Amino acid sequence: MIHEECGVFGIWQPENGSVAYDTYAGLFALQHRGQEAAGIAVSRQGVFHFHKDVGLVSEVFSGAVLQGLGEGNIAAGHVRYSTSGNPGRTNAQPIVVRHRKGNLAVCHNGNLVNSVQLREKLELAGCIFHTTSDTEVILYLVTQERLASSSIEEALERTMRRIEGAYSLILMSPSKLLAARDPHGFRPLCMGEKPDGAVVFASESCAMDAVGARFVRDILPGEIVAAGPEGIRTIRMHCGEMPRSLCVFEYIYFARPDSVLEGCPVNRWRQEAGRRLAKTHPVDADVVVGVPDSGLDAAIGYADASGIPYRIGLVKNKYIARTFIAPSQEQRAGMVRLKLNPVREVVEGKRVVLVDDSIVRGTTSAQLAGLVREAGAAEVHLRICAPPFLHACYYGTDIDSEDNLIAVNHTVEETAKIIGVDSLGYLSVEDAGRIYVTGDGLCRACFDGHYPTAVPSVSSKNRFELPIGG
Repeated sequence: MIHEECGVFGIWQPENGSVAYDTYAGLFALQHRGQEAAGIAVSRQGVFHFHKDVGLVSEVFSGAVLQGLGEGNIAAGHVRYSTSGNPGRTNAQPIVVRHRKGNLAVCHNGNLVNSVQLREKLELAGCIFHTTSDTEVILYLVTQERLASSSIEEALERTMRRIEGAYSLILMSPSKLLAARDPHGFRPLCMGEKPDGAVVFASESCAMDAVGARFVRDILPGEIVAAGPEGIRTIRMHCGEMPRSLCVFEYIYFARPDSVLEGCPVNRWRQEAGRRLAKTHPVDADVVVGVPDSGLDAAIGYADASGIPYRIGLVKNKYIARTFIAPSQEQRAGMVRLKLNPVREVVEGKRVVLVDDSIVRGTTSAQLAGLVREAGAAEVHLRICAPPFLHACYYGTDIDSEDNLIAVNHTVEETAKIIGVDSLGYLSVEDAGRIYVTGDGLCRACFDGHYPTAVPSVSSKNRFELPIGG
């Protein structure tokens, strides 16, 4: 199963209020983007109160903790899955510091490709790092630039000249809330407004719905938007510097189906992927079954285009977190049986088209196929609404090596045999890049190897945790 780094949420409002509770609700809506840790920071008259820890949002924040954060007029929140640094409490976000010109909290979704070089320079200049994530690199650069800048907006703009890669950022100063997106637009970030005048920033539009905010627009690639006492200010000096490269896997898997990314509803994208799969990989079958949750819309699209009936053939245990929460591959595989259970009446004696979002190592897919066969399926035909993974990702998706990607070392026919299905069909790279979006608007590097940036020399998830001396 593929994992993505995190989700960010921020709110600014003119008067003090329950911004911690709004952020809590927003993070709940973004829980699918990260389940290792969560955190919220609140500014009350410039004084920061924050809490963060490992676990789900509901585990990290009790009623007493939220009450302890108190009222304020600005808040920033984060849910994390680690693609840079270990998953412990030390690397939980927001990262909060006090510097010469005031307090600052930072939330980050993405991965920098030049973080190793930047961190080395900062360490040689005397900076002492307390975490092993690249978010702290961004924090140091912003605080450095703030000393030579007239505003936090200017400091962030100057920082964007130095960092490369994927970043959707929320920054909270004592009086302002800033949102920024890298010039490629690898990761989503949007803005909304509440009836009381509050301004909201979030990774996905579904978080706007959760707090009663009206979706206004996506933050443009390269754009900075600042909300503060003087109103809303936009800085677009870095807009248009690079071709748009929103990660295609946001549509395939990461985003919630009720979110809208770059004007395209996620559920519509997935249904169209299923329709294209039906046309390019048809099969004689009796029933189409989607793998919850991200495979459901694609399965509906496949059924619509093929004329094969769609049925709910797998039931998800809603109280089991995504399979990647288990630390080892063996435990992840074992959790599939706890997470999903086939409906025997639907699949028994049937030729089943099983629609899922992706295949990485093949272990989870083999478990799924086995479950359906154990329930009596006569045939299992697996259809995947993503192309084969052939390359590492350096922009916030947890594929830092090609070593364990099944498609790198096996043909489609060999993969089908290993997984234990009667046939296997992938969405084509061309279709993945052109469903409701122009081909130049999406990053498909994990499929075709065409990277929008220079490839980093060191990309390991634990690159900042290696011993450097004695």
